[in-house]
Amino acid sequence: HEKKKIDITKTNITGTTLTSNFVTAIRRRSKTPGVMITQYSASLPEGKSTPDFQCKPVPVTVQEGKLAVFKAVVTGDPKPDVLWRRAKGTITDKEKFQRKYDESTGEHILEVKSDTYKCSAVNEYGKAVCTTTLSVIDECLKNMFIALSETTAPADFRKLLKKRYKIKEERADGENDEKFWDALLNAERKDYEQICKENGITDLHLILKKLEEKKRQRGQNKHKVWNQELLKFVFTYMFPHQDSVIPYDDDDDEAARKYGNNSVRRTQDLRSNGPLQIHDFNVFAVSNVDFVIKIQELNIEEADNALFECVLTHPLPKITWMRKGLALEDGEKYSITVSEHKLIHRLMIRDCCKTDKGIYSAVAGITSCSAWLVVEDHVSGGKKTIRKTTLAGGVQRDLEKVAKEQQLKNQKEMEKILEAIKVKQAAEKVKNGKTPKINGEYCNGTGQHGGTWDRSSEGDGGDGASEDPWCVLSTGVMSLICFLIFQISSDDIFSITKDGPIHKLVIIKCAEDHSGKYRFEADGRKTEAMVNVKDPPRFNPEDLCAFTEPLAIKVGHNAIFKVQFVGHQPVKIQWFRDGDELQGDTSAKIENSAGHSRLLLSRCQRKDTGEIKIKLKNEHGFTEAVSKLLVLDKPNPPQGPAEVTQSSASCIEFKWRPPKDDGGSPVINYTLERQQVGRNTWKKMGEIAGGPTYRDTDVDRGRKYCYRIRAVTAEGISEAMETDDMQAGTFGPPTPPQVVSAFHDCINLSWAPPSNTGGSRILGYVLEKRKKGSNLWAAVNAADELIKGLKYAVRDVVEGMEYEFRVSAVNLSGAGESSNPSEFAFNFMVVRAGNSVRITVNFEASPRPEIVWLKDNVLVSKRVTVSNSDFSSQLLIPSSERSDSGIYSILLKNLVGQETSSTEIRVTDDPKPPGPVELEENVPGTVTVMWEPSPDEKRDDRLHYTVSKLDSSKRTWTTVADRLFNNRFTVCNIIHGREYHFRVYAKNDMGVSEPSESPTWGTEKKKGAYLSLMGYECYMSCAVKGTPTPHVTWYRNHVSLNTDTNYYISNTCGVCSLAVLSVGPKDVGEYTVIAENSLGRAECSTVLSVRGEWGWGMHTECHIMKSDPNFSFLSLD
Repeated sequence: HEKKKIDITKTNITGTTLTSNFVTAIRRRSKTPGVMITQYSASLPEGKSTPDFQCKPVPVTVQEGKLAVFKAVVTGDPKPDVLWRRAKGTITDKEKFQRKYDESTGEHILEVKSDTYKCSAVNEYGKAVCTTTLSVIDECLKNMFIALSETTAPADFRKLLKKRYKIKEERADGENDEKFWDALLNAERKDYEQICKENGITDLHLILKKLEEKKRQRGQNKHKVWNQELLKFVFTYMFPHQDSVIPYDDDDDEAARKYGNNSVRRTQDLRSNGPLQIHDFNVFAVSNVDFVIKIQELNIEEADNALFECVLTHPLPKITWMRKGLALEDGEKYSITVSEHKLIHRLMIRDCCKTDKGIYSAVAGITSCSAWLVVEDHVSGGKKTIRKTTLAGGVQRDLEKVAKEQQLKNQKEMEKILEAIKVKQAAEKVKNGKTPKINGEYCNGTGQHGGTWDRSSEGDGGDGASEDPWCVLSTGVMSLICFLIFQISSDDIFSITKDGPIHKLVIIKCAEDHSGKYRFEADGRKTEAMVNVKDPPRFNPEDLCAFTEPLAIKVGHNAIFKVQFVGHQPVKIQWFRDGDELQGDTSAKIENSAGHSRLLLSRCQRKDTGEIKIKLKNEHGFTEAVSKLLVLDKPNPPQGPAEVTQSSASCIEFKWRPPKDDGGSPVINYTLERQQVGRNTWKKMGEIAGGPTYRDTDVDRGRKYCYRIRAVTAEGISEAMETDDMQAGTFGPPTPPQVVSAFHDCINLSWAPPSNTGGSRILGYVLEKRKKGSNLWAAVNAADELIKGLKYAVRDVVEGMEYEFRVSAVNLSGAGESSNPSEFAFNFMVVRAGNSVRITVNFEASPRPEIVWLKDNVLVSKRVTVSNSDFSSQLLIPSSERSDSGIYSILLKNLVGQETSSTEIRVTDDPKPPGPVELEENVPGTVTVMWEPSPDEKRDDRLHYTVSKLDSSKRTWTTVADRLFNNRFTVCNIIHGREYHFRVYAKNDMGVSEPSESPTWGTEKKKGAYLSLMGYECYMSCAVKGTPTPHVTWYRNHVSLNTDTNYYISNTCGVCSLAVLSVGPKDVGEYTVIAENSLGRAECSTVLSVRGEWGWGMHTECHIMKSDPNFSFLSLD
């Protein structure tokens, strides 16, 4: 065993043996208690880490025969490999030990049997190790009951219940340090000497003697505590509503703390009406705890309290609440409570914030449930003053009512079991004429083969011998369930044979009720074995064979699947279609009975085709069976578009794709119809066998045709797929045109002929051009003037514009497809004066050519630097001047021939502004703008002008003319009574100059005066607009007039008026009208003066106090 353990330690999961790094490894403890980390090297690379357990496996106690699950969450970079090991034996049996990994939670899971298990996480930088234990509750309680019955006489059992244990720790002579003895008790024997040296003790022999005494004393104390905990566990489980438990003395606190018993509490003495009897303690079965109501997802606002609630099937004094693999403790943040009957458990998270969101879990034994807590932002603004507690949404159930119903259900089940025991006990007394002895021993005797075979089973069941010892622990108010023991003899079910010293018991045709513990006794010696007979669901072989055969039906018909099965009841039956569970509805009807299930799918459609699966599951296992449903229908139309593979004057060949869905039957052939474009009739071309392709040789040159294609299967004919128009004699496009050179008035292009001519001769080409940013293509050459060659010089271009070109070939059938557009061509290069000019030309030539650079057909000057290599040539002007503008050409020449390429260079700078601007009116309603030319006009033939205008009624400048190559422009639509301003800019290829401004043209219209005599009426009005609609108030000398009866005020459709009913000296002053809304305020004022009986005077001013795009005060008239 030690050798295997060493091998396992030295071998990782992949089977490779670790090197001698173990000698220099560093061992340290993890932050997670109980985890030891071994680091293989002294330093780790940046970003890398040794394995560690974020959540280690916790010890598990389960009922015998039930599934036990260990879960662990590991961290480390690189991702560690997880290895599970068992202290006693191996875990290679995949049926008994299943390893899993949950990607959603990051948990490594092991489903195991009772033992001590070790979990290791290993990567290349180290490993982390932790251990855990699995206890089966049946065996644990059995041993405790036996130990209790052996140490306590039955007659004194009642005294045992009331006995108060006093545990005292003996002190060694002069050695009363409890930490010293704890260290020795928990250390290995090889470390005793080192511990004694550290504590200054020299008499090792005396210490070892006293250590043995303390070990015996600890074992006795632990046995006493276990006795108390055993009885407390039994009574609490059986009768959770009772508050009677084993009393204990104050001295028990120390023992309880020392041996992990922290749950003992002082209560009243157990009151019994009769003597307590113990017959035979064997196994006490405890059912697993599950959830009646699980915790639900919560959505709350920040600063609120969140409350999770759950209800258990059986009472537990405490469950574990977890978040992110860590257990939560009752405190200021978390409030953990449990109801009096121990069935309702609650977790409250106080004052929730964003960091509290996540998954919370409630763990009860080996069962758990989880739910999300979502914390959302506080909806209303401001500080939240009232904190509320949020429960799970949806229909709220009365947890107390559910808990009481569950409590009553548990009590009724227990009463039924106790009643069965009492009936069995009474029957045995009548049958045997005596009461079973209270000796705690099993049956002894000699059978026909020199020994006795016994079987133990739960409750009553099976035929046993007349002397069937069994056990009952009873008081006046409670009883405990134990297992019955039956003596076995040979019959139709059991076969007992003997071959020398070998005794055999054979169970013929095992049934579920044959499960139990079997024991053989001979001459006072015994051996035992456990038999678990499982009855998982199984299909009838004949039905299963018929079920797995695919079922094919026509669309609109019904599909029926049925199967028979056997297995332990109840059996859960589930039907699935393509992985989705089917529920009983109008289209799917499920009929289940004992041993039979039937699925009816009504009026099936093509989309219902797929996998049909039935799954049977009971407590002993599950099984599945898979079938195939095929719903047949006519095919979908063939898929387009059709692709022309050959087109000539006498033939059109094209292909298409098969239907996306053939309806469940293969395509037999295709039917085609043809229509000549321009006609209304369709001609049947017949059925086409084979693949999706067709060659039509009955065509006329230049004509266009359209085809209808249908797919044919055994289930019918599809709808038609109609092709685009196809022309006989068409061919592929030429290559995109290439820009050979560009000049201010010419762009040279070249291209290659089409790769597929369609079997006809090319007559010529049609070239088209398009300006950059435009969608309109314009023909370069006329349709009757075809380009015969493969290159062309385009001269109809505007300097400074960018163009792209495309070309199409023409044969006797007409023009073919156009090529892809060329790259944009710009017919010269613009350089700012003072900057360098660099022209690089790449070429291929053999032998190496002679290279000559020319400017305007003259050799370049000496200030130009030329650099040549085998495959390129570069021209460089370090600092350009305006005189460097021109057409630069490179001439390549060798023995084979010569080639030329040209580029236009324009060296310029930002233009200087035009001269003074003058205005004159030659025609009413127009203004002619004239200006002196810019000083750069003579040196830059591409310089032009732009004219802008500002109207006094507007606030922005607008362009009225652009790209003017002269020095005057006439502006129309000049309105009398408005002021105008003009600006003239000079522009070239480099930029825009500063503007030259004109003098002001025209004057604003003067406002009219009011005419009013003393004693007459005077009217004032203004137009107001704004959004929202403004409120208007009139003032005279800052006093409101809205309530003054001497003035009549009105507001009709934004026109506000004030009428002075009788003008007099008292009406003299400043009149102000103010318009206001939520966005601002506008104000306008005027002054009214009265001079004598016939004199008057008025002065008007308008002020905008605050403006807004949606609010404006127009005028006062």
